[in-house]
Amino acid sequence: MKKNSYIAIAFVILIFGIWAIPKIIKKMGGNELLKFEQVPPFEFTNQDNKRVTNADFEGKVYVVEFFFTSCPTICPRMNENMVKIQNEFYGNPDFGIASVSIDPKRDSPEVLKIYAKEKGATLKNWHFLTGEKSKVYSFSNDGFKLYAGENKDVEGGFEHSGLFALIDKNGFIRSRTVINGEMENPIKFYNGLDEKEVQWIKEDIKLLLKE
Repeated sequence: MKKNSYIAIAFVILIFGIWAIPKIIKKMGGNELLKFEQVPPFEFTNQDNKRVTNADFEGKVYVVEFFFTSCPTICPRMNENMVKIQNEFYGNPDFGIASVSIDPKRDSPEVLKIYAKEKGATLKNWHFLTGEKSKVYSFSNDGFKLYAGENKDVEGGFEHSGLFALIDKNGFIRSRTVINGEMENPIKFYNGLDEKEVQWIKEDIKLLLKE
């Protein structure tokens, strides 16, 4: 811990008492991320019509999202933010992104390739994935507990979250504890529509790349 941090802690002890020490240390020096379940085995096809599995992400930190190319609502914003994440870690061979389509009927590898180019996805390890609908939905709903499904009554015809999942080099979902006033709240995923949480995931990717 740096000298300035010790000074700050001493100041807190003077003003508030020794009970405040653990919270201050957590805020200043707490870099350990939460660990959740391991990503289940998967096998999909990417925009280059190549088979992609967990093995392609072994030893890499990566971000997972669920989207579809014809999405008229949140997907464009999600992928604008994903491009920002891509640019932050561009050229790092230990970082990757998996964007999984929940509309495999229309999102063929050819469609995904056009979409990727239009959105500015140039990272070598950014895979836009498609596969059998049942496997995609099982991967989202069972593997991540992130709901994805068809709904003809909503705009675009599909429902899904705008959340990003962060995966470590060993394939485990990772995230952080968020301090809100006096409360410490664990989160499992990051809101891909929120600039603040996009910044959080960038910070946490950096931590995982050092592990």
